[in-house]
Amino acid sequence: MNIAYRTTTVDGVPVFYREAGPADAPKLLLLHGYPASSHQYRNLIPALADRFHLVAPDYPGFGNSGVPDPSTFDYTFAHLTEVVEGLLEQIGFTGPMGIYQEGYGGAIGCRLVDRHPDWLRWQVIQNANAYEDGLSDAWAPLRAVWRDRNPETEAALVPYTEEAGVKLIYTHGHRDVEALSPDNWNMDSWFLTRPNARQAQLDLFADFGTNVALFPDWQRGWRERRPPTLIVWGRNDIFFVPTAGEMYLRDLPDAELVQFDSGHFAVEDSLDEIVEAIERFHDKL
Repeated sequence: MNIAYRTTTVDGVPVFYREAGPADAPKLLLLHGYPASSHQYRNLIPALADRFHLVAPDYPGFGNSGVPDPSTFDYTFAHLTEVVEGLLEQIGFTGPMGIYQEGYGGAIGCRLVDRHPDWLRWQVIQNANAYEDGLSDAWAPLRAVWRDRNPETEAALVPYTEEAGVKLIYTHGHRDVEALSPDNWNMDSWFLTRPNARQAQLDLFADFGTNVALFPDWQRGWRERRPPTLIVWGRNDIFFVPTAGEMYLRDLPDAELVQFDSGHFAVEDSLDEIVEAIERFHDKL
């Protein structure tokens, strides 16, 4: 199955996306996390393209999308959601769909569903936390910025944008580091050296507190709508406590939970198991 690599313009920004699968197949939107891009789905897309129509965008500031100047472009999760929404409307990828949410993709996916509740048919949640007690100690410097953003608190976040920090996010908690492609952290580290890229990410770190404030609303929405949900979770995630995946069952008791001895990017070393879980889960809808 061929994968198309396309770029269009949304809100004045070049937005890159990958697309694959039959146009008349069930839609599945793939939303990436930090410090990644749609590249994190490079293996998942061909594994699912015979069954789904797949779209995986790069947000502004990430991957192959543009990196507009933070002085003129608001790097907030609300704004990134608007850009993703604009892309999907532009290419006609709307209506009932599945949404695969990893990391930052959880916040963008939830905000997108807030704007278009009818777009969500089912969801896959993979290491995208929406519970404040699910946040690990790695969030301490981000919490400090949420309380008081100043040069000192912002400086404590810079290591997350440097090569060693990017590699740590990819490798922490994975059972076999040799199974992980170094292309991940090498490429993302290069993307972060582009003009405006680090400042864009610092702005998003500072804005993530707005997502935490919305956690109760998202949880209430799940209790009310009960969307069919598959949770595939790496228990050893650097950003989330080991039980974070289980927390979704508080509000989605009918969800299916599959956990792995893996880290934040479980699709890197648990691809076959995740593909099997998605196909089996979708067959039951």
